[in-house]
This record gives sequence, structure tokens and C-alpha cells, in this order.
Amino acid sequence: MGPVLAGVLQLLALLAALALAYIPLGSYMARVYSSGRHWRVEKWIYKAIGADPDTEMRWPAYLRGVLAFSAVGVLFLYLLQRLQGHLPGSLGFRAIDPDQAFNTAASFVTNTNWQSYYGEQAMGHVVQTAGLAVQNFVSAAVGIAVAVALVRGFARSRTGELGNFWADLVRGTVRILLPLALVAAVVLVACGALQNFSGIHEVGQFMGGSQQWNGGAVASQEAIKELGTNGGGYFNANSAHPFENPTPFTNLFEIFLLLVIPLALTRTFGVMVGSVRQGYAILATMATIWIGFTALMMWTEFAHHGPAPELAAGAYEGKEVRFGVGSSSIFAVATTLTSTGAVDSFHSSFTGLGGGITMLGMMLGEIAPGGTGSGLYGMLIMAVIAVFVAGLMVGRTPEYLGRKIGTREIKFAACYILVTPALVLVLTAAAMALPTPGNSMTNSGAHGFSEILYAYTSASNNNGSAFAGLNADTQWFNTSLGVAMLLGRFLPMVFVLAMAGSLAEQKPIPVTAGTLRTEKPLFTGLLVGAILIITGLTYFPALALGPLAEGLAS
Repeated sequence: MGPVLAGVLQLLALLAALALAYIPLGSYMARVYSSGRHWRVEKWIYKAIGADPDTEMRWPAYLRGVLAFSAVGVLFLYLLQRLQGHLPGSLGFRAIDPDQAFNTAASFVTNTNWQSYYGEQAMGHVVQTAGLAVQNFVSAAVGIAVAVALVRGFARSRTGELGNFWADLVRGTVRILLPLALVAAVVLVACGALQNFSGIHEVGQFMGGSQQWNGGAVASQEAIKELGTNGGGYFNANSAHPFENPTPFTNLFEIFLLLVIPLALTRTFGVMVGSVRQGYAILATMATIWIGFTALMMWTEFAHHGPAPELAAGAYEGKEVRFGVGSSSIFAVATTLTSTGAVDSFHSSFTGLGGGITMLGMMLGEIAPGGTGSGLYGMLIMAVIAVFVAGLMVGRTPEYLGRKIGTREIKFAACYILVTPALVLVLTAAAMALPTPGNSMTNSGAHGFSEILYAYTSASNNNGSAFAGLNADTQWFNTSLGVAMLLGRFLPMVFVLAMAGSLAEQKPIPVTAGTLRTEKPLFTGLLVGAILIITGLTYFPALALGPLAEGLAS
């Protein structure tokens, strides 16, 4: 079997598995967030935190809950790292430096999981499990909660109430993420992933010296890392490490995990708004972009010119031979079109155009299918923009799901889509203009520029993957990337929840002969076009200086 055919067959197997999980998981999540019943363990949690889960919240109160919970998470994780040297199970590691502790706390609380440290050489068992792994669960649950609040904005009328943040947070964690992560962790352990709390020990000789590894609760963290589209690896090599990702099967299984919830949320959306066909339209948009990007990535990596790629039948540099070019290409596209950021190969070693595809996937806003929750609410914001454009074209007041898209809603949508490009481009320009940040680049020219552009694109879009050629463990990058992660996560949420509140207050508009049918393939095509055009116009100059220049020169 040739490597191209193997890659295509893996893609088909992945599509089949996702199709089987789509309806049951999507419908189950809709029931979770529509139920009026509380589990006993959930009641204990509400009592412990002093929350009333039955109190409805308007969008300012819902936002305050999101920000307060996340602020406490940043503070707790920062202090846990700073006190690591005094904690049991620290494996002898010292406290994390202040700038790196801030960067890591911001990273995991914002679901970014950018890492400027070597996991196996910096973090002990307590920080890994009580700090990082916990945030992997709750940061993902926050994203789903915000998405559900926006869906309620479309589903409800004549009320500004969007549900209860604390109930949505707890249910997402207890009823969805914990059970699925448990099953996934068992599968990974059965396939050879590490799961223990052992200390540092020698495993053999390496280049004349001893090689040391520490154990850890790797499989359990790996499961929620992918399922919650987090991406932070227990080891520096991330999902290229055999302790995290032992076999080609686990590699495909991890891709399945990082895609399954974002895709199934489109079913949840359709059920909650009372039209599953609307969910299928959003799903078709996501699938069109994802499959297109995957096909383009496989083409660039298999057909790249040059003696080495031609002799090896693909660009194998930076890729695990266990997985090959096809599976690595699927993983790279999936992880950058979601907010996962996990890697099973090094994106800096991809071809020039291949590296550009990973960047462009993040620049789209990671909406195909995007992160847990963030992908759905990002795509719905783009749907509002597409409906507005269609309304301008035919001279009608834009409507979406029975709601008028007026000046207020368009302002919120415009602010949403401008936040991350502003962060990416301004911070990239500052890093290139200042004298010291450029010293962190491993490469010069177009590829060196791509390293910095990729870093701020990854941080601002809460992805977390890296080009693997940039030394980001400096005060400048730890601080600026940490700020980018916080602003890139929470500023868009402000506009999403504000729009949700505005939509929920409206009176439903009846469907007429002139209403744009947003469940039809025509709207899907319009939405795909709007996404690509907006992203292209925003980022093309920066891409032309980096990956496009490198790709065309090679």
C-alpha cells in the first residue's frame, strides 16, 4: 500500500467514526444543557461554591461568572507553579519563574496550552494533575458554556436571560468531559500510553551518557488534552512522544477526540434552536473547509519538489515515521483548525506552503470545526456576517434564525472578528521592530518571520501549537504571548455574550418568501466564501511576507 492511499484510507476511517458519533453525542449534549434536573454530585458542587443553578442570568451576569471563574483559575495556577518547590511530588523541580508562570497560567486557563517549557523537566506531578489537567477540563467547559449561551440567544425570545453559567460549567464538566475522558484514557492506556506517578529514572544510554525520564498521569491528561481541544503535552515532544501517542491507531484516535465534540456541537445547536437542518448547514461549512484544507496539506507534503521528498515519496522531515506524511498532515490540519494545538510532527519542518496552511487554519478563527464551544460560537458569528452581506446584496433587512441582524448585532460581530487580527498583527510588528525579540528566531528571512507570526497567531487564537523554531522562553515572549492569550480568549466572549443577550430580547420574525434559507447549500457556499474572503483580506500581506514567500521560493 502506498503512503498516499494509506493517508486517504485513514481520513475515510476518521470520517466514518465521526459520523457514527455525531447524532448520539450531539443530541446528548442538547439534553444536558436543556435539562432541569441536577445530579446529586452537581448539587454538592453548587453548595460548595455557593451558587444557585436555577437562577437565570442576563448576559452581563453570565460574563461576570466567566471572568471571575477564569481569574481565580489564573491566580491559583500561578501560585501553584510558584510554590512547586514546596509541594509533594515535585520530583525535585524548582519553582517556575514569574514570567513563565504567568504565561503558563494564562495559557491553560484560556484553553490555549501554549508551552514555553519542557514538561518533563519543569512540572511535577501536583502541578501537572491538580493544576494543568484540571484547567484542561474547566477551560473546555467554559468554552462550551459560552457557545450554549449564544445558542439560547437564538432559541429564546422576549427575554435577556441566557441560562446559568455555573450550571452550564458544572454540567459540561461532570456530564460530558469527565465520562468521555475516562473512556478515552482507558483506551490510551490499553494501547500503551503511560499512566503512573513514578519518579525520575534512567532508561538507558544515549550518545555516551545516561537518559532519564519521569513518569506521570500521561494517558488521563492526554485524553482531556485532545477531547477538550487543549493541546498541552505532558512531554515537550507532545503527541510525537511515544509515551503520549504510542501507535498509528492512537494517533488516529487522538485526531478523533479533538474533532468529535466541536463537530457534534452543531447537532446540539440544531436541536436547541428547533431545526436540525440549521445544524447540518453549519456542519457542512465546517466539513467543507476542513476536508479542503486536509486535501491541500496532503498534496503539499506528498508532492513537494526536491531530491529528498521525491526519493522518500513525501516531505518526511520533522514527521514521525510511525505515522507518516498522511496521518501527520491530517493531525496538523485538525489541530490548527481546532483550538487544540497538540502536534504529532513539527510544523516548522513542513514545506513552506504546508506551514502556511497551518497558520491559515488558525487565522480563520479556528472554526472548522474549532475548539470546544469556541468553534461553534465563532462560526455562528461568521454566519451573522454572511447573512448581513446577503441582505446588502438583495436589499433586505438581514435575518438569521428568526432574528433581525441590526446595527447592534453587526457591531458586536465586527468587534469579534477584529480582535484577534489586531492582536496578531500588532504584536508581530512590535516583535519584529524591537531589537531583542528577533534574537529568539532560529531562522532568518521568511521562515524566521513565520516563526514569530505563527507564535502570535497561535496565542491570540488560543491554539497553542508552535512552529518549534522560536525560543519563546524570554520575558518578552512569555509576557506578550500571555497577554495575547487572555485578550484573545475573553474579549471575543464579551461580544458573543452581548450579542446573545441582544438576540434573546428580540421578538421572532416569521419566515416569508423573501427570507434567506440558511439551511440550504447556497448559504453554506456563501458562508464558506465569506470566511475565506474576510481572512484573506485581513492576513494576506503578513502571509505573503512569510510562508507564501518561502513556499514560492522553494
